[in-house]
Amino acid sequence: MINGAYSAIGGIFERLNKDCGYFQWSQYLIKTLKCENAGLKGADVGCGNGYFTRALEKSGYDMIGIDSSPEMLSEAVNLARKEGIRAPFVQGDIKRLALGFKADFIVAINDVINYIPQTELEKTFKKVHSNLKKGGIFIFDISSEYKLRTLLGNNLFCEDEEDYSLIWFNTLFEDRVEMNLTLYSSKGDGVYSRKDERHIQYIHSESGLLQILQSAGFTVRCEGHLGGSKEQRINFICKKI
Repeated sequence: MINGAYSAIGGIFERLNKDCGYFQWSQYLIKTLKCENAGLKGADVGCGNGYFTRALEKSGYDMIGIDSSPEMLSEAVNLARKEGIRAPFVQGDIKRLALGFKADFIVAINDVINYIPQTELEKTFKKVHSNLKKGGIFIFDISSEYKLRTLLGNNLFCEDEEDYSLIWFNTLFEDRVEMNLTLYSSKGDGVYSRKDERHIQYIHSESGLLQILQSAGFTVRCEGHLGGSKEQRINFICKKI
């Protein structure tokens, strides 16, 4: 049975992404928030296992972590507890975001917006806008068209660790990449369990997102990953008008 995104890998997502440069990425976020004079009360939407929630909380921000995956959130709570972080983690979806307060900033990091189809982008950005204070900051990134079409689309990836193995098949379509993942987890004594899940990442253009964001009530600037190249990842720094 193939389940939804992060039902299988949600509990080990942070481990799977250990080479993504979490620390440098978190420092980029903190620097950007300071440059934008953002306040201290923020939400990390699509928080995954909570690395950025924890990093921002440690840096003096008052954070809440939000994710749609129970498996992601369970591990986020465990990791936060181990590090003495008191930020709450709650289940929620950026497309229907309802914080219950006006945030100084919202971040949605590591492809969160790639999971939203084109037809739902305007509604999503308006929802984010409504949860921010006037002048509030919204920071998110996308995997670029080049990355999804050329590097990920129609490719196969494998990862083999002592306690798990992951096989990842990608199929490219005109507007998206469909990803089928199979995770084999060790149960000891040479026995493994198998779980399958499917992801769909939608291909968005920088110019298309800019137009929708501006229509939703944001001023926007864009730059590449960590302020560098836009080839594989593009960052959007948005301010609520």
